[in-house]
Amino acid sequence: MPDALPLDDPFAATTPRLALPLLHAAQARKEAFLNEALARLDGLVQPSVAGYSATPPTTPADGECWIVAAPAEGDWASHEDRLALRQQGQWLFVDPRPGMLAYDASLGQFRWFSGTWQKAEQVEEPFGGLIVDSEARAAIGTLISALRAAGICPSA
Repeated sequence: MPDALPLDDPFAATTPRLALPLLHAAQARKEAFLNEALARLDGLVQPSVAGYSATPPTTPADGECWIVAAPAEGDWASHEDRLALRQQGQWLFVDPRPGMLAYDASLGQFRWFSGTWQKAEQVEEPFGGLIVDSEARAAIGTLISALRAAGICPSA
């Protein structure tokens, strides 16, 4: 990330990565632009989402963040795959960037954005088979436990 804004576009409206609104000289209502930028940062820095849903919650609290699923309804209509941030009684929608991680509190695991929101599927520990290798099973079990503890794979 550059230390200063590029001089070739001194009138850019937003930052390139997070689309934070920029202030301009002699701009009216600067506080509105600054407050929107702070609201976006509040929801995007180490995001934790309440879940993945097509329907907005009936009584959302300020600070809640959701991933909008398809087909979105109500206030979320036409905002599929975006982050819905509840800020000052209204929804603020943010486009995710490839590689963005968000902790999904409803699942206890991370989701990542790669064109669409992805998540790791449940991993089962090995069982059965004709030959049982206890050392290999123990190693696989340890790996699965580490993935679950890191929030990468869902808990059993």
